[in-house]
Amino acid sequence: MASPRRRLSPDQRRTELLDIGARLFSQRAYEDVRIEEVAELAGVSRGLMYHYFPTKRDFMAAVVQRESDRLLAVTEPDPSLSVHDRIAAGLDAYLEYIESHAQGVLAVNRGAASADASIRGIVDAELDVQQQRIVDALAPSDADRELVALAVRGWIAFVRSVCVDWLDRPGVTTVQLRELCLAALAGLLGDRLG
Repeated sequence: MASPRRRLSPDQRRTELLDIGARLFSQRAYEDVRIEEVAELAGVSRGLMYHYFPTKRDFMAAVVQRESDRLLAVTEPDPSLSVHDRIAAGLDAYLEYIESHAQGVLAVNRGAASADASIRGIVDAELDVQQQRIVDALAPSDADRELVALAVRGWIAFVRSVCVDWLDRPGVTTVQLRELCLAALAGLLGDRLG
């Protein structure tokens, strides 16, 4: 059912469209989301939708970019913390974000699975930043750096995968998930975690 038309600032309208997109892309494959449906749900014309996002691919990319930017912002490390506490705080922020923005997180994960290289590139860029933050905090020796980077990238993929599955498993608590993720990292890095 279409929303009634209402006046919004350009930023408010763009945010509304991205929110609708996050919801739809989290529920359905890219091919199954129609721009006309997004416009109808927002109570705008298809032409206005294309004013903000020239193509459906641009729209999906904007949804994924916004969520990736948000994830990077909420997980910004606090350099005053110990390495372990810094990683734990980033994980806590990530888990909290997932609970409050499940649709956006699911849309990003759909984007990561996308056949579109530019959309996957957005997700990969965010993962690169997350990986670099952790590796920099760990400060491995030059001889160990590649191995640590590989382990951290694998851990990030693990965390993303279990967190997406966790959204469908209400019996697993946030504390249990946090402990699982931190134990996995400790298993990968051993005494390198500090």
